[in-house]
Amino acid sequence: MPFDFAVLEHFHFLRPSWALLLIPWLVMVLIRNQQRSKQDMFGGIIAPHLLQHLRLQRSNARWLNPTNFALLFMAMTLFVLLGPTWRQQPSPLSQDKAALVILLDVSSTMQQKDVQPSRLQRAKQKISDLLALRPDKRSALIVYSGTAHTVLSLTADQDILNQYLAAITPAIMPRVGKFPEVSLPLVDEILSESDAPATIVMFTDGLGADSGQAFESYFSTRPHQLLVVGVGSESEEPGIAPLERESLKGLSADTTGAYLSLTIDDSDVRQLNRRIDSYYMVSEDSALPWLDSGYLLVFPAMGLFLMWFRRGWTLTWMWLMLPVVLSSAPSPAIAQQATVSTVHERSTTADKQSTILRGFTDLWLTGDQQGRLLLQLGRYPQAAARFDNLMWKGIAYYYGEDFMLAAEYFSRGSSDDALFNEANARAQGRDYVRAVSRYDRLLARNPSYPGAADNRSQVRAIIDEINRLSASQQQEAGTSTQVKQLSGDDAIPAQGADEIRWRQAEVVQLTAEDILQDPTTSAMWLRGVQQDPSNFLAIKFGMQLQNTEAKADVLLENIP
Repeated sequence: MPFDFAVLEHFHFLRPSWALLLIPWLVMVLIRNQQRSKQDMFGGIIAPHLLQHLRLQRSNARWLNPTNFALLFMAMTLFVLLGPTWRQQPSPLSQDKAALVILLDVSSTMQQKDVQPSRLQRAKQKISDLLALRPDKRSALIVYSGTAHTVLSLTADQDILNQYLAAITPAIMPRVGKFPEVSLPLVDEILSESDAPATIVMFTDGLGADSGQAFESYFSTRPHQLLVVGVGSESEEPGIAPLERESLKGLSADTTGAYLSLTIDDSDVRQLNRRIDSYYMVSEDSALPWLDSGYLLVFPAMGLFLMWFRRGWTLTWMWLMLPVVLSSAPSPAIAQQATVSTVHERSTTADKQSTILRGFTDLWLTGDQQGRLLLQLGRYPQAAARFDNLMWKGIAYYYGEDFMLAAEYFSRGSSDDALFNEANARAQGRDYVRAVSRYDRLLARNPSYPGAADNRSQVRAIIDEINRLSASQQQEAGTSTQVKQLSGDDAIPAQGADEIRWRQAEVVQLTAEDILQDPTTSAMWLRGVQQDPSNFLAIKFGMQLQNTEAKADVLLENIP
């Protein structure tokens, strides 16, 4: 992959003060040049072919000599000490923004049983298997026959998706037919808030009369991809509509998509998952540390240093460079200590060795320097234990995905960066309400803080989606439980919700995550939810159809 030279516009040094070493380095070069000029004082007296045999240091006439290697070694070491960088650490907030929209055909032909137990049941089983391969990825479900309806908009909650998926039957559809093109406006509605290309997977056994042209026109103007999964067999038995394999293949070819057939095992689902596009986006975060890119030069510098073990190459002043090498190179004692510390309970000898290595490392590196090296090596718990700086300690826990502990350390800082990092950590730890509270405090303090408003809107959307699903399930069960809203900006310890102190006279709204994480509350909530949401979906789809027809009648009346 070619190097992108455009990133060099961000090139800078993390430790520019080390450039002061240029002064003694230039002085050494100047002294060396003066010594060399003195050696040429006999050049005008003795013939050159005789003088080269009289000189003691003949190696200086060649490029492979201690002086040139010393200059190169010092230049490389100085460059490492300056800390060259042009890129930041990868953001842990990156996530797959590509959505998956599933179109499920629930027309009457999907009830046929040429594929056991039926075409529809087999399709639902495959959809459930596909969702299991995509944990924490956003998916939406649309069903269609004569009309199309959104069962669930984009969500990463597979339990809710599977619950509603199991309730899908042709009986809940208000109109019969097979018109997959009527689901395309719903796809646009679902993806209206996403700027990433999406994948639409359609499980069906055939098409409508105008479906091919409608799909071709739709995908020619949008960046999404279409994957068609044929459900059924091409059996010509009486009373069974055969699978329209060729029509479906033609549809996928016209939309530059792909066609897949069902298999007995899960190979079809795995192939389908591999074809689903991913679109990773990184949340902007100016607080991310810059990546020190000079450490790679440590290894060739050490290789040059080994040349001084050759006979005749020892320079009496090279011992002055030893502290520089020890302070710039990653100390092997760090890696050894990290390994020994994982088994210190097994052996007292290993414990003593770990203490000795830690003490040796402390002679050359501060706690923050050790933590920084361990952070770059991906050993986040060990890095957090080394850091003295609380913000860096929080960053190490954040990278180690211990988000609530990271939030605890970020909460100890008073800067805007600390507050933003605490909000991000709580959002990643699914403490959504308190994350929004931290974003609000930051925006009140600094409205233009980069990324804060966008992150807050995303977390707020998650809260609203959870509350909407909870409210719909409460209405379906016929309960009148009031939805309570957590308010205020209470101080929350990192141990979790057990230590939350509520304000008197304030009501509290429990999110779906809070409910499901507590076994007692989860059991009570599930008992109050209707086990089979088929009736709910049938009523919902019927009301949607009535609203659509009412709007169409109003438009017709207004046409002159």
